Amino acid sequence: MADNENTPPAASPSVTSAAPLKPCAVCGKPAQPRYKPFCSARCADIDLGRWLKGSYVIPGEPVEETETGLPSRERDEDA
Repeated sequence: MADNENTPPAASPSVTSAAPLKPCAVCGKPAQPRYKPFCSARCADIDLGRWLKGSYVIPGEPVEETETGLPSRERDEDA
């Protein structure tokens, strides 16, 4: 049994080099691995604020007024 059978193969240079990070999703500066995909905690907080305010929405059909309350089964049980 050869000694090199249990040793893992050497990694190729393309595997060890990390791909460059995309620019920050908010300001466009180079993203930092710690805050990926953002460059800083500030940009991450700005993005979170946009989500919480409803700035990011998925277009769809408007919800009818009857669907905004309790489902019909729950309304019947409460009565």
